[in-house]
Parts: sequence; structure tokens; C-alpha cells
Amino acid sequence: MKICVAGAAGAFGLKHLDALAAIRGVEVISVVGGKSADIEALAAKRAIPHADAILAQALARPEIEAVILSTPTQLHAEQAIACMKAGKHVLIEIPMADNLADSEAIVRVQRETGLIAMAGHVRRFNPSHQWIHNRIVAGELTIQQMDVQTYFFRRSNLNALGKPRSWTDHLLWHHACHTVDLFQYQTGETAAEVYGLQGPKHPTLGIAMDMSIGMKSPSGAICTLSLSFNNKGPLGTFFRYICDNGTYIARYDDLYDGDDKKIDLSGVAVSNNGIELIDREFVAAIREKREPNGSVGQCLGAMRTLDRIEKSFRS
Repeated sequence: MKICVAGAAGAFGLKHLDALAAIRGVEVISVVGGKSADIEALAAKRAIPHADAILAQALARPEIEAVILSTPTQLHAEQAIACMKAGKHVLIEIPMADNLADSEAIVRVQRETGLIAMAGHVRRFNPSHQWIHNRIVAGELTIQQMDVQTYFFRRSNLNALGKPRSWTDHLLWHHACHTVDLFQYQTGETAAEVYGLQGPKHPTLGIAMDMSIGMKSPSGAICTLSLSFNNKGPLGTFFRYICDNGTYIARYDDLYDGDDKKIDLSGVAVSNNGIELIDREFVAAIREKREPNGSVGQCLGAMRTLDRIEKSFRS
């Protein structure tokens, strides 16, 4: 399978290149990036035959079957639609868009074309969350509460590699998207009640730097999510699952019980790398001609909930 990675020189573009290298029968034959010199240097380093600063040039290449978009969020909808209209399957890094209308447009084009279109909701694939999900499906656990903290220190516009961004990240449409989708995925329900509170906006970035979100499922499970770009300390997202049959704490790819004893996740998945597991699902869905876990249609519910939360800010 011949794949193009757009935004390949960015932090997550590089993660996808590494992940794809571990999947048998997959070849990255094109990379796309904003600066010609940077993307050409990356292609030369990785022995990738084609590099371009313009995505349309890659989409015109008939040998490319699928595209992974690790580009700025504001470009996701337009680029995803362009990929599908060019006959390419597409995996869109989270979030698929930064508003509901664009998300609905992506789903509409996917249904029109019948192509595979997947959103990179990595929490569905992390072995720590898969372990919880498997036990829920087996009837061994019921979630009573999820308590989640998403904390970064981003008072300047830098990416995960510490390099300047050409776009602005967002606590709601990007970082909250992970937990909103995960809560609904793990409970199997769309949130019946939601609220959101946000702190002051950054004077130059124009985004809220602190946020609090609450959700309640129809069956009564609740989720409390705290997010901040002002946190100087341990960074990342930490999940506490309070269940009818135990408490569990997920710290990225590790899982602990309520007594802080580490849980063995061996055998849950073929890899501990969530990005690799997403890419494997994308490739498998194309090969097997089936809907992937994390399809844009499945993830649209999270975007609708985010839209409701955003509207609660205004009220």
C-alpha cells in the first residue's frame, strides 16, 4: 500500500512515519510539507521518492492510495475533502475539524465517495484504554466517573518539538476532543448533559488558556475534565476511571489500579504505540474494505458534543 503523509516534518507527522515503517506491506512514497527545503531534506533522509510543498501535487499521483494528514487543524476539513474527491482514503489527525459544520461536511463526502476516512482518536487505541474497554464490553466493569486532567505549558506558540507553530492549538477542539470521544466510546452513550467553563483568553494567541468541562451520560456516568496551557509541572493527560469494580489510572501507555499497582498490558495489542495502532487499523480497514474503529462517522458524535460545550461558554 502506497501512502502519502502530509505535514510529515511536524511532530506527529514524524510519529506516523515511524509507525508506518513498522507495518508490513506499507510504503510511504510521498511527503508533503509547508517549506520545500525542509520536506525535501526529510524525504532524502528517509529515502522517500517524492516530496512537495503542495498537497494537490501529491493527490494527482495515481499510485498513492491513501493520505495521512498531520497538518494544522484549520486545514483538516478542506484537505480531507480534497483527498477523498481525488479518490484517496484519508486518516485525519485529531481533530478532524475545529467546528461542527466542517466535521459534518467531511462525513458527508465520505458517505458520497465510500472511501475510508478515519479520525486519529488515539485514546481508543492506547492499550491502557483498550484494557478498560475490553472489560466494559465483557460486562466486568461499569464506569461511574471519569476524572481527567490535560495539562501543558504553552504560553508561547510552540509545538511538541519546541518549534514555532504556524497555527494556534485549541484546548476545546483538539485536547478536549480526546476525552469527549473517549467518554462516549467507553460508556457507549452520547452525553445527555454537558457544560463548559473557560478562563481568560491569551492576549496574543486569542485562546482560552484554562478550561473545565463536565458531561453526564444518560445512564448516569459523569466525566470531569480540567484542561490548562498554564500548567508548569507534569505534562500530559491523566485519566482516573472510577468503576463499580475497581479504580484505574491511565498514564498514557501505562495503567495502574487504585492502589497504584501497575497492570500488565501485554497481549492487549500488537504494539504499545497508539499512533502505530491507529495506522494499523487504517491500513487494515482499507485492505478489508470495512469501516475502521474511529471512522469520521463514529467520531462525529464527539464533534457534536464539543459544539454543545462551546455554545455553553457563550451562555
